Amino acid sequence: MSASAAKVSKKELNSNHDGADETSEKEQQEAIEHIDEVQNEIDRLNEQASEEILKVEQKYNKLRQPFFQKRSELIAKIPNFWVTTFVNHPQVSALLGEEDEEALHYLTRVEVTEFEDIKSGYRIDFYFDENPYFENKVLSKEFHLNESGDPSSKSTEIKWKAGKDLTKRSSQTQNKAGKKRQHEEPESFFTWFTDHSDAGADELGEVIKDDIWPNPLQYYLVPDMDDEEGEGEDDDDDDEEEEGLEDIDEEGDEDDGEEDEEDEDGEEGEDDDGDDD
Repeated sequence: MSASAAKVSKKELNSNHDGADETSEKEQQEAIEHIDEVQNEIDRLNEQASEEILKVEQKYNKLRQPFFQKRSELIAKIPNFWVTTFVNHPQVSALLGEEDEEALHYLTRVEVTEFEDIKSGYRIDFYFDENPYFENKVLSKEFHLNESGDPSSKSTEIKWKAGKDLTKRSSQTQNKAGKKRQHEEPESFFTWFTDHSDAGADELGEVIKDDIWPNPLQYYLVPDMDDEEGEGEDDDDDDEEEEGLEDIDEEGDEDDGEEDEEDEDGEEGEDDDGDDD
């Protein structure tokens, strides 16, 4: 095609402008419809992938069970394993008051069980020895998703012994002493069992299920930062003592040098006197 034939006058462009807009809008609408069709295919594949992933998770949950059981048996041989793990966990420790820690010293086992249909929820069981706080041997909290996808939760009713309800004591302590104390005790850890206000955003449940339960040993073995700082201070003290000893030795060497010089001067003086005689 020649250059002259390829050229289009402004007048022709203007005359064709309205028709081009109509064509463009039609093409855009067709493109949108095709995008919607393609997106439906993508969504269908995503849904299929979710179903297959769920089957894999269910399979491996069953394979992990005997190892979880073996781990629980080994943990039972270590005194205060779970209370130490919770105290060492930064998010959980923030929820623990002093009396909560005392009560958790009687905690012997923690179990997380995902329901067979993983999407429907899970349960956390806390097993306790005989203790001065409540009658229950097991405290549980369950999280469910109903058919419409709405989350809900339910838990064991704690049978507190007389005068030992930590949830009420925590509230009373804050009301009475809150003005005097700069750092108030956190709300009792055990209020978590009675709080069902927002099951879909239960941070403690998610932390236990997704962070602590997969590998509690990593938190049990977290070193005590106070001990580490104390060791560092001891090392500094030792270094200062060694430096002090070195300074004393250096001063002693200098003094010895001065004494040696004086002795030499004295000996020379005696020799001179002898020569005069």
